[in-house]
Amino acid sequence: MSGNRNHGWPIVICAAMLLAAGMARAAEIKSLRIWAGPEYTRAVFDVSGPVDYQLFELADPERIVLDLRTSTLGGDFSAPPAKGLLKSLRAGKQGKSDARVVFDLTEGVRPKSFLLPPADKFGYRLVLDLYPALTKAAPVKSAVEVPGKARKVIVAIDAGHGGDDPGAIGASGLHEKDVTLAVARELKKHIDHTSGMTAVLTRDADYFIPLEQRYRKAREAKADLFVSIHADAFTSSDARGSSVWVLSPRGATSEAARWLADRENRADLVGGVSLDDKDAILAKVLLDLSQGATMGASNSVAEQVLASLRQLGPTHRHYVERANFVVLRSPDVPSILVETAFITNPAEEARLKNPAHREKLAAAILAGVDNYFRISPPPGTQFAVDAVRAHSTAKASRHVVSRGETLKTIAERHGVTTTQLRAANDLVDERVRVGDVLRIPSG
Repeated sequence: MSGNRNHGWPIVICAAMLLAAGMARAAEIKSLRIWAGPEYTRAVFDVSGPVDYQLFELADPERIVLDLRTSTLGGDFSAPPAKGLLKSLRAGKQGKSDARVVFDLTEGVRPKSFLLPPADKFGYRLVLDLYPALTKAAPVKSAVEVPGKARKVIVAIDAGHGGDDPGAIGASGLHEKDVTLAVARELKKHIDHTSGMTAVLTRDADYFIPLEQRYRKAREAKADLFVSIHADAFTSSDARGSSVWVLSPRGATSEAARWLADRENRADLVGGVSLDDKDAILAKVLLDLSQGATMGASNSVAEQVLASLRQLGPTHRHYVERANFVVLRSPDVPSILVETAFITNPAEEARLKNPAHREKLAAAILAGVDNYFRISPPPGTQFAVDAVRAHSTAKASRHVVSRGETLKTIAERHGVTTTQLRAANDLVDERVRVGDVLRIPSG
């Protein structure tokens, strides 16, 4: 901290945001909402219009002070309970025409603030994000192998929306963010109870995570698959059915260009290879290879999940759909987005409210994911070991006759009788020839 801060001088974090006319109108501070996530705490003020504000820090004890110029606290305004990095908060009038909110902190923070324009059902919002001053690396569940044993497949599950972003809202008031979190938790429970698999959640409470951070969390966890859960919406209440999406080719192309242009991205590992020390042409080739394999795998798992969801009822489309969704842009983690149903369809909204139906959705998604990994097991995983064992068992159930072998010696070798061998291979007698392939029945 600087010397100025210790003497109580304010450190201005954000400059004033004024109206185009150059004079700020009186703004009303209507309400305040707070969400606490594992990485930061967010405070969102609903305001009547653009506000001129100043944010500064004070020490001993740690506080953040927010002054809102030419602003008043609405008659219904009340400070919500503190949570996360907030110990307590209080609001009141400051001078003749300003309002002040003081946030008492549990520790030093790095604040970030911005004003959001009206969108959907929201008006203007002033957002304050508080990050720990000393960022601690969160423990990341990774695919580290246990000596002598195969690792589990890791599935990153992303509950769409959250916090101040409710997503789509059904006719009865059901929020998409609540549905996605409930289904994500149910899916994690199913996956964690499946042999050879484990799951991590991008969020496990009601807070918002920026879109790019969602797929980056999957990469940090060394996930083998990223599944983003959503609930669809449409202007017509007749629209129905679940759907599965993967990244469009156009989205992949734009993301590749961004990775190659961004030095921080190039220094990252893509498919286990750093692009930072490669020339432009080689880096592009390596990224194309990684993206191509990722998109192929994404499409394969999406088809399996769609087929599984079809068992619950009609799907919105009979094919996997493609779009440039930000959360699907990981260059090296197969990624799919599942629209569980249309929350704007009253019948489907009612099903999404039902815990039993959400459990069926999770089970269907798991079935598709499980089928995919059994068909295409990642190297070093329990699925890969099981596939090798199955292949070995299949090979052992066949025997190629070599020179000098008889039906009797072959039967004794495999622990079966000559009668069983003859029946399994439709042999009229015990004669065999060199090169014959015999099916070996179970003992």
